Amino acid sequence: MTKHLRIAVLALASLLMGPSAHTQELPKNLPTKEQLATDNKLFIELASKHLKWDEPAEPIRIVGPLYFVGTQGLSAWLFATSEGLILLNTGTPKSGPLIADSIRKLGFKPEDVRILVNGHGHSDHAGAFAYFKELSGAQVAIMEPDVAMVEDGGKSDFHYGHDWQVMGQPPVKVDRVLRDGDTVRLGEVVLTAHLTSGHTRGSTTWTTTLVDSGQAYVVVFPDGCGFNPGYRVSNRNPSYPDIEGDYRRTLHTLEMLRPDIWGGHHTEYFDLVGKRERVKQEGVAAWVDPEGYRKFVAGKRAAFEKQVDAENAAVRN
Repeated sequence: MTKHLRIAVLALASLLMGPSAHTQELPKNLPTKEQLATDNKLFIELASKHLKWDEPAEPIRIVGPLYFVGTQGLSAWLFATSEGLILLNTGTPKSGPLIADSIRKLGFKPEDVRILVNGHGHSDHAGAFAYFKELSGAQVAIMEPDVAMVEDGGKSDFHYGHDWQVMGQPPVKVDRVLRDGDTVRLGEVVLTAHLTSGHTRGSTTWTTTLVDSGQAYVVVFPDGCGFNPGYRVSNRNPSYPDIEGDYRRTLHTLEMLRPDIWGGHHTEYFDLVGKRERVKQEGVAAWVDPEGYRKFVAGKRAAFEKQVDAENAAVRN
């Protein structure tokens, strides 16, 4: 593998899947990091294919009322309550039917989804909002800075807006505008929304406490700390004003959380495959991973600081 290809492999793995990515599973003919930053069509095609964004996965119960209903590469989380279902993330525009099938496999009805929320407004997580809203009539609740990009299909995204035809998704009307600290409640489940800007202006980290067999578990779904090819995260030449400050505030927020169980929006973040296998012997305990969470956030912190240093050095030169 050439130096350029090795850099591209590491870049795609770390930027999309996190520092724990298994780079040996990625293809050996990736383009350079610079190409990924300038060719959005190529970027999303590679990510979708090689990170298995639109390949079905078996759904599985995590803890209490929480289930994984996503694809092999992208997470979607279902909360089953006495008053209906909450769905956190919907995958890409192609993923809607796959996630609906997973919900049915668990014995629930996707038509019973009452609330739709997400980590952020990019098409790999909010792509099937319109599909599920049409299917179920669910309320769409979005953090205020991401409302516009959800309603216009991605046109107002600070990074991908100019290329929304490639990177966007079907637009959907937002029913509830969320702000930092707001809660979403349905039946026995209460989710708290934390504004963790950076990856998008309205990136949202969700926290909750769920009970299983008499034991309470703090559950966290972190978001906002990753950056894609072409992002400029230093305030010397920012993708948007004070993006560096947003990332620093987000990383601090995530560092202060102490989850028992956590779920990333890309499945490699939290080793879905490995934990799924361990469930057979360990049950709920397989999902308990506070150390994995700390390593994940520390890896994101290190990647961010390295990127800031590189951008500042480029400006000085």
